Amino acid sequence: MNSYKNPLEERYSSAEMLFNFSPDNKFQTWRKLWIALAEIEKDLGLEISDEQISQLKEQADNIDYQKAAEYEKKFRHDVMAHVHAYGDVAPAAKPIIHLGATSAFVGDNTDLIQIRDGLQIIRKQLVNVIKNLSDFAIQYKDLPTLGFTHFQPAQLTTVGKRATLWLQSLLLDFEELEFFLETLRFRGVKGTTGTAASFLELFDGDYAKVQHLDKELSKRFGFEKVFGVSGQTYDRKIDAKVLSLLSNIAQSAHKFTNDLRLLQNLKEIEEPFEKNQIGSSAMAYKRNPMRSERISALSKFVISLQNSSAMVAATQWFERTLDDSANKRLTIPQAFLAVDAVLLIWNNIMNGIVVYENRIHKHIMEELPFMATEYIIMEEVKAGGDRQEIHEIIRVHSMEASKKVKMEGKENDLIERIMNDDSLKLDKSKLQEVLDPKNFIGFAPIQTVEFVKNEISPIVEKYQHLIGLESDLKV
Repeated sequence: MNSYKNPLEERYSSAEMLFNFSPDNKFQTWRKLWIALAEIEKDLGLEISDEQISQLKEQADNIDYQKAAEYEKKFRHDVMAHVHAYGDVAPAAKPIIHLGATSAFVGDNTDLIQIRDGLQIIRKQLVNVIKNLSDFAIQYKDLPTLGFTHFQPAQLTTVGKRATLWLQSLLLDFEELEFFLETLRFRGVKGTTGTAASFLELFDGDYAKVQHLDKELSKRFGFEKVFGVSGQTYDRKIDAKVLSLLSNIAQSAHKFTNDLRLLQNLKEIEEPFEKNQIGSSAMAYKRNPMRSERISALSKFVISLQNSSAMVAATQWFERTLDDSANKRLTIPQAFLAVDAVLLIWNNIMNGIVVYENRIHKHIMEELPFMATEYIIMEEVKAGGDRQEIHEIIRVHSMEASKKVKMEGKENDLIERIMNDDSLKLDKSKLQEVLDPKNFIGFAPIQTVEFVKNEISPIVEKYQHLIGLESDLKV
């Protein structure tokens, strides 16, 4: 324990995402790319033997990391280090490993595979959050709650309708993710500066063979689209775009945790709090929202990474510079690992979230009399009163009731004041009926149902096979 460990690995991220960006996955993918390259080159007529292909396949998982590290220290080049390490265990194939390719062939194509596969993991996480949130929205679609603007009491909404606002943000993120995956291109086989010059000699100037190699290899790795042109690397806008997408998901998650922490302070809705969980080392009574705070912390980290990839994309020179490499090694895997953790925690919250309906109702009834004043004024006018005079009467009563609440800590007695005011002519027997919170929630229930039905259910149905994610926290 005498060296730094990445908390994303130790504390937060899933085994699936950690494997996606692991050395084993990375370097095994490099070897899969080299095998595919050799097989297709052989099919196109190059002198590559069955024995060489067979040896490459037999030794594909036999990666000597110590030997590779020694080679890299000698060559100062990670790809050539692994070419030599592979050649040591597959000596017959050593002459044809990496034939015609440049470092970006394995490096960039592997990055794109990891980005695609990472987004598929994120999609699975997102689908589960969306499903949990939509179930929550439908469950509480009719439960009135105080709406807030500027964190000041406003017109009522419902607990379920508020949840659709969290869902709406995730829906935008999900649509962006789907579009990204649909349009993601593979780098393929492009040569040192994107001209495929090294393959001109190999294939005796036959450009059709180069095109076939490019497209066939891309298909083998699950990409229907391939960059038509490139420099040495794929366009670094891809990295900027994926970091923007991950940042957007983090923004949505952070917004949710802001709301939940405020609601937990109001004692209306709480994240799960386990039997043996400790909220504070000093204050035994505390129920700190540690899950929401963890999401908030990780989300800030992801959002902060967005500019890093944007700067890399903006400052590449001509066909490529290497000042992207160290940055990519840090930003892309860690952004994926952090968003993976954020969504795992979010699912964990939704699987144990607690709603305190009586507390919510109490807060409503503290504010509802003020919200009913518009109805009272309208009814008094219908009874023949003067609108401006009535407004002044109600205003005075409202100010006095507010004073009692704020300065004396007493209950809101506005309705009682109005009931006892003989100058008001409205039918006071109806006033108590009007003070049912459900009269003040507008179309919130049906808006919730329709939104879930029209926008969310198609996603849940399409990805039903992804539902049921394990969401236990590591710590």
